[in-house]
Amino acid sequence: MLVPMTVSDFIDRARTVYGERVGVVDEPDQVAQPLPDLTYAQVAALAERQAARLDELGVGVGDRVAIVSHNAARMLVAFFGVCGSGRVLVPVNFRLRPDEVRYIVEHSGARVLLVDPEIDAALGSVTAEHRFVLGDDDAVLAAEGAEAAPWERDENATATINYTSGTTARPKGVQITHRNIWTNALTFALHAGVTDRDVYLHTLPMFHANGWGMPFATTGLGVKQVVLRKVDGAEILRRVRDHGVTFMCAAPAVVNAVLDAATTWEGDLPGRGRVRIIVAGAPPPTQTVARVEAELGWEFIQIYGLTETSPLLTINRTRAEWDDLSTEERAAKLVRAGAPALGVSLRLAPDHEVLARSNVVLEGYWDQPEESARALEDGWFHTGDGGTIEDGYLTISDRKKDVIITGGENVSSVEVEDVIFSHPAVTEVAVIGVPDEKWGETIKALVVLAPDAEVTEAELVAWCKERAAGYKAPTSVEFRDELARTATGKLQKFKLRAPYWEGRERQVN
Repeated sequence: MLVPMTVSDFIDRARTVYGERVGVVDEPDQVAQPLPDLTYAQVAALAERQAARLDELGVGVGDRVAIVSHNAARMLVAFFGVCGSGRVLVPVNFRLRPDEVRYIVEHSGARVLLVDPEIDAALGSVTAEHRFVLGDDDAVLAAEGAEAAPWERDENATATINYTSGTTARPKGVQITHRNIWTNALTFALHAGVTDRDVYLHTLPMFHANGWGMPFATTGLGVKQVVLRKVDGAEILRRVRDHGVTFMCAAPAVVNAVLDAATTWEGDLPGRGRVRIIVAGAPPPTQTVARVEAELGWEFIQIYGLTETSPLLTINRTRAEWDDLSTEERAAKLVRAGAPALGVSLRLAPDHEVLARSNVVLEGYWDQPEESARALEDGWFHTGDGGTIEDGYLTISDRKKDVIITGGENVSSVEVEDVIFSHPAVTEVAVIGVPDEKWGETIKALVVLAPDAEVTEAELVAWCKERAAGYKAPTSVEFRDELARTATGKLQKFKLRAPYWEGRERQVN
């Protein structure tokens, strides 16, 4: 028997098994009137009404619906009301400029645009055939009790189009199918040990790789979901305390925010021995991993993936064999990207680019067949990341384009960043290559210091030379107030590097 696997399976099960359980706790501090605590039966009813409204508008199966929103219960509902009814959801980064949002709406061909009221005015010039403000439920939802028209379920149909953060001039629209979502949700939940006794905190933007698939996995397993609209370390700790949160997903910058907040928290830190935090976005420093265990008492889980892979490719969770190791020794193992998730095959190209095969790999890039063919050449997805594989565990050395070649030696910027970050005065660091007439490129460190901390350029260079090969030490250090990051906490190295390479035809030397 072959039954198509679709997004609607997750909400159908939640309604059947956990219908009377509170499934979603909305963010209380938002411009729109927050939705009351929603049972899974109510979430399913709202999704049904949204799908019926799209029927009324003549928005058919396969048509695109774009949504630009902070984390909110209404956005969570849209995952099931839109792609759960055969339409294609286009989640858009709410931090983008209006012209960037307009490009995505137009490029995807979205017929409907849903906008969070907090950014409605800023996006006033961005339109579609149908444009609604989230919170105006009378416009977005059909009448109570309305039923959506059935659709012929197809697991290979595109469910969402997620636009990459855009290290190039224009972002690419990643087509994720129902099968991709299904596979990612189940393997992620399996490896993370998710059960219906869990409570999930949405610290991760839902627009980013569909919240890494957690809106689907948690819904299908009846997990209580607590919506967090804006990241704040102290607020995360409060939600953990007040709602009994047991797990969350986060970029390293979010982990640092929680660690900082913990230093001034009064009383016992919440979640000790109970919370697991799943981290991705960049290889975190070993010091950060060790602090999560030692200071918070939370379990640190490392994953690696991309928007194009739904996103889970690898997972690194502490094993029984590591129980007798020290905190620092365990952290050194956990900082690796991890072992392949179930159903994922990895290999390295001759230039050490990481290649992947799995049911989570994208269908293609929307309306960009040449880019799709390039990314999926020879039946493998080309990640663009450089790495090594040892004992079955993948370690990401760097983005291929971020490898610094100085005097003929390849230097991983991640390795240098890890060394610099271990200095107690440093709170953020980005290492880039800059042009040099003698060496081709030299290593520059852009550093943000901790409040009231002091350290000189010479001291940081000496610190690196004591802990790594001399050629890996930066030749210059610049101190900054902040570093450019994406909405999910990734360093935007192309922006940091750009001023030093301005006017040059090639970005290598």
